[in-house]
Amino acid sequence: MSRPIRRSIVVLAVGALAAAGLQATAAAVPPPTPTPTQAPGAPGTLSHFDQARKDCLGTARNTTSKIWYTVANGVLSDVYAPTVDTTNVETMQFLVSDGSTFTDLQSRDTTYTASSDPTGMVCTIVSTSKTHGYQLRTTYSTDVARDSVIMHTQYVPLTAAARHYQLYVRLDATAGGNGGGGTGNGGADSATVDNSTGQPVPVSFDTVTATNAANRDYAVPTYLALHADRPFSAVSSGFVGTPSDGLTELDASHTLSPAYSDATSGNVEQTAQVNLSRFDATTIALGFGTTQSAAVHTAAVSSSQNYIAAVAAYERQWRQYDNGLRTPATHLAGLTNAQAQKTAAAYYVSANVVKASEDKTFPGAIAASLTSPWGQAVSAGD
Repeated sequence: MSRPIRRSIVVLAVGALAAAGLQATAAAVPPPTPTPTQAPGAPGTLSHFDQARKDCLGTARNTTSKIWYTVANGVLSDVYAPTVDTTNVETMQFLVSDGSTFTDLQSRDTTYTASSDPTGMVCTIVSTSKTHGYQLRTTYSTDVARDSVIMHTQYVPLTAAARHYQLYVRLDATAGGNGGGGTGNGGADSATVDNSTGQPVPVSFDTVTATNAANRDYAVPTYLALHADRPFSAVSSGFVGTPSDGLTELDASHTLSPAYSDATSGNVEQTAQVNLSRFDATTIALGFGTTQSAAVHTAAVSSSQNYIAAVAAYERQWRQYDNGLRTPATHLAGLTNAQAQKTAAAYYVSANVVKASEDKTFPGAIAASLTSPWGQAVSAGD
């Protein structure tokens, strides 16, 4: 099942974080003629809504940063911007390869645990490969000053062999709520590699703002830029599910080759090799803008700032919000002190999830669930 046309914000009570994919409707976009820099395989396979059962969600506790992240199945899932009803990401996840015999996809080949800070808005995922002996420890938050998701990732080799593996990140975008890829999708996306900052920056985008959704005249051109605190070693754009898809290339040859700078009009993805010149943490930002230059600038600033200070500012805003809430009872009949403390902690996380589900352009508009769309189903073949 594929991704539908954008829908309007709906004022609803907060529901469970559960949703499923539905097909979209739009005319097919003729595939472009391949060129030396143009990826072949347009328009790619049908796009899908991501998994509805979310592990985490978060957004800055202000109206300056209009971006929401979710995590599902241990990887970055729906990312909403600039309004809470517009998802822009199917998945963004890591791949690990030795360059010759294997390639692991994070959601396919690792197990994971999820945890959060006391506010529930900072999410940490630890993915482990028992087969190939490494861990990926990623903490998710958003930039309080700009429209970026910030991912702080540490690659941890657990064996001597794992110290020589290569790390990649793959972005499967659905910019502006559209997915491209065939007649059942609500419009095509495109992808390019921006070199304006002196390093390769993957950019996925959709400039179409027309929609079949009623009363939704506030859509804007959408650009997503992926920038790291150290330059990517290689970047390629491709069409999902085709030979130009970075995942397909890595599964087949365990190398990101051939590399393409552009993928035009379809269900696009972009894969980048992360610089692991030293085994420490790296910060990657997914920045948004209504122009390519704005998105690249936003991602560049977010990824280059001091991460510890950035996440502290994010968490501090939520703690200040929690301090303004009514204090829950610390002693409840029938509960031990430990159980009462867990209940109080759940109260604050629950209140924060409700507040995080409110739109920042249209105050009072609350999404029933930060998933897209609502409900859970799986199509044959998914």
